[in-house]
Amino acid sequence: MAFYRSSGVLLHVTSLPSYGGIGDLGPAAHEFVAFLASARQHVWQVLPLGPTGFGNSPYAATSAFAGNPLLISLELLSDWGWLDGSRIASLNGRSGSVDFHRVEERKLPLLFEAAGNFLDRAPGDPSLAAQWEQFEEFCRAEAVWLADYALYAVLRRQFNTGAWTEWPEPLRRRQPDALAQAATQHSRAIAQEKALQFAFSLQWHQLRKAAAQQGIRILGDVAIFVNMDSADVWCHPEIFDLDENLKPRRVAGVPPDYFSPTGQRWGNPLYRWDVLAERGFDWWIDRIRHACSLYDIVRLDHFRGFEACWSIPAAEETAVNGEWVKAPGLALFRALEAALGPLPLVAEDLGVITPEVDALRHELGLPGMKVVQFGFGDKGAHIHLPHRYTPDTVAYTGTHDNNTTLGWWQAAGKAERAAIEAYVGPVGKQPVWPLIWAIEASVAQMAVVPAQDLLELGAEARMNTPALAAGNWSWRAPETSWTPELAARLAALSEATDRDNDPLAEAKK
Repeated sequence: MAFYRSSGVLLHVTSLPSYGGIGDLGPAAHEFVAFLASARQHVWQVLPLGPTGFGNSPYAATSAFAGNPLLISLELLSDWGWLDGSRIASLNGRSGSVDFHRVEERKLPLLFEAAGNFLDRAPGDPSLAAQWEQFEEFCRAEAVWLADYALYAVLRRQFNTGAWTEWPEPLRRRQPDALAQAATQHSRAIAQEKALQFAFSLQWHQLRKAAAQQGIRILGDVAIFVNMDSADVWCHPEIFDLDENLKPRRVAGVPPDYFSPTGQRWGNPLYRWDVLAERGFDWWIDRIRHACSLYDIVRLDHFRGFEACWSIPAAEETAVNGEWVKAPGLALFRALEAALGPLPLVAEDLGVITPEVDALRHELGLPGMKVVQFGFGDKGAHIHLPHRYTPDTVAYTGTHDNNTTLGWWQAAGKAERAAIEAYVGPVGKQPVWPLIWAIEASVAQMAVVPAQDLLELGAEARMNTPALAAGNWSWRAPETSWTPELAARLAALSEATDRDNDPLAEAKK
């Protein structure tokens, strides 16, 4: 895939100012697409879209394939005739941070009500006949994961244990009789889950189509590991490193680093790469195929884990006592290419990167990432400064894991501030746009700016603090954020730095 010289904005869907207490795929998302178009931006980067579990992290989803039902727009469901508009009239909360617990309490019942209405009415309602046909086709097309996920989601609510490993033994072990009995007992709830996944898919693809019509590509995100409490591990325990009790032997994380002196113990089960290799990496092929159906470009989170991953004994409370264990690397990607053809991938290659990881990325021809915030420490960090960039780079002022640029500046010491001003000139108390200009003016093929930086917000708007268990992912943009003045400022910068390149127009040349 050609990565045209372009620029864009990192904004997760949950951060949109929508009704229901959480950003969704409805009017506010379409308004944001219109803003990007007026600002001459051609990339919208989002975080993973899967249903979130404990901690609400999009990187700890309960499925690698399903969409998060909380991202479904109630307004669009009302427009479709799935839900009476009066049922959502009392909801507010277009602004303010996300209270995930309150969203689940208020929005989920309405979503299930809408799904039930669709199931009851659609087969005999001419106005819903086309959607019913689409729903039936969706169920056939997504059969590889949909039924299993729907049953898992229903059982997860029923047992309310927080983990499938605590379910009754026959269900934990997926004994056929137990699964058949559960499927019969919960047939209505399972059908509702499928209907919600269809609604998510339909709304997402409508949004993606609207973006494509404006020459905007969606840059999505695939987390390398999956959550232990997920439909994926429950359904495919043989491809994960589990013991005889279906508990992880070793778990994923990263060693001590910039973010944490004790490292990060993520707790995700590790893959049985030997088993996956024997099967031709079938599960990964399905996963990347699905990701490419959702996104125009796919960012591979923790790319270094495809070369070697940090393996931590499950009994350890921190990530200190781990070891690097080899992963399949090139063999996996060659299998993906053989099955799916050329892939539009970006490697998230931040952190301590070895020559072997660099070699894998270069062999695959994948763009890597650079974050200008990382560049002002010692000389070794200068690879993150724009004068060191190469065209095969996606450049950022910061990511979802960093402080905002203003928050970072305010916390920086004298030496770091002096280095910043030596690089971009005096900034006073406003360092954000000079650093945005620096990455946009670089040779990096793509430059992406978090929405918080465009709005020059401080640490209060930070999306995530790695190794911090609570209080993350809840930032939402103020409702009046996407102004014509901001669009004009971005558009002028895009034009001045030759980033106003419509990929649709380029493709026609």
